[in-house]
This record gives sequence, C-alpha cells and structure tokens, in this order.
Amino acid sequence: MYKIIFIWTSLSLFAMTGAAQINTLTEKEEQQGWRLLFNGKNLEGWTSVGKDVPPSVGWTTEDGVLTVGKAGDTRGGDVMTQEQFADFELKVDFRVTPGANSGIKYFFVRYEKGGWLGLEYQLIDNETHPDAQLGRDENRRQAGLYDMFAPEKDKEKPVGEWNEAHIVAKGTHVTHYLNGERVLFFDRKSPAYREACKLSKYKGSVPSFGDIKQGHILLQDHGDVVSFRNIKIRVIK
Repeated sequence: MYKIIFIWTSLSLFAMTGAAQINTLTEKEEQQGWRLLFNGKNLEGWTSVGKDVPPSVGWTTEDGVLTVGKAGDTRGGDVMTQEQFADFELKVDFRVTPGANSGIKYFFVRYEKGGWLGLEYQLIDNETHPDAQLGRDENRRQAGLYDMFAPEKDKEKPVGEWNEAHIVAKGTHVTHYLNGERVLFFDRKSPAYREACKLSKYKGSVPSFGDIKQGHILLQDHGDVVSFRNIKIRVIK
C-alpha cells in the first residue's frame, strides 16, 4: 500500500515538475540574461506584420503551447515580436505535423524594395513535404537558411515530436543549431553568402538581403499545423 502511494506521489511530482519547465527559465538562464518571448498564455508582446496587434484568429494557446493552423482555412497570418533584436541567441521548441511547412524568421524588417523580409530558419517535414526532398531544393530542408543554404546534416526528430531550434547571431556571423547540434554556419558579409543571395528569391531587395543590423523575430503561418513553446532570447553584449 505504502509502495503504491509512494510511486503515485513520485509520478505526480514528476509530472508537475515537467509541466513547470514549459515556458519558464532556470535560475542559471536568468543569470545569463535569458528572457521569455512567449508567456504560455497569450500573444502578449507579439504583433502582426504591419499592425499593432497580433492576429485574432489562426493561433491558439493551450496547455502552454502556441499552435498555428488548427482552424484549417482560418488563417491569421504571421506573428512577430514587437521588439527588434541585433546580436542575440534565440531558442524555440517546435513540433511539425505531417507535410507541414513553417519557419522562424529573424532580422525581419520592411525593406525599401522587396517588402517585409527576414532570414528564415526553415521548419518543415523533411520526409514528405515536396520542398524538402533530397536532390531538389536542399536549402529548404529543416534548419537550413531558407532558399540560400542547406543544413550540413539532418538532426531532426520524427514528425510529431518536439525539436529545439537554436539561432546565434553575433555581428555578421550566424549559426543554426538543431537539437543541440550545429547544422549551419554562415557570414552575412562573405562571398558565399552574396552568391547565394544572387541565386535566391531575395536577389532584388534593397538594401541587400540580410544587410541590416536588427529586426523582429517572426513565426510563420504557412497554412499548416505547427506548434511552439519555450520561446526565449538572450541579447549578446
């Protein structure tokens, strides 16, 4: 009897502890300067592209998880932070559904020519989405820089499981991590970057794509069901 009670209590405490870790910061993270961009309840601190408020439809929050696309054809559009960031470290837990496509954009601003643009950490179902098939547009695979650089290796977890996207931007250097492993590094001032830009959909932008110092963080509504949690950022000084 006592053993059963002990096991039940232990499992309950484990579940409570696990739940408490969602959308919270550890003491160490707080000391390092991390802060949450998503409070686990609503889109406070977020807005829409070109607007002062976040979408009223298309995005839902349940059990500390922010999900886009649940409403099917009812799309609210992308959401972006009210703040802009220059040198930063960003971490986002994400979960895609079969065939889904989305992205985390950063340095997202309105260009003089080209409209609203930002560098995109690609989120996609590598297995079934046509954009991500090997031998085609490999610069559209999971954790790559969309339409510019393919990831150096695939480190995604199976569709339906949580992954961690991690972006470090310092000066012109940018590194993409996926589930704790570095998958891409590039320099926004390098010849390789300039060449990739010329071959991309961003080739006509003014100023040159990515040649900016700061911008918003954006989560993309691509019409597919994708979930996010533990969205946190640390400004690098």
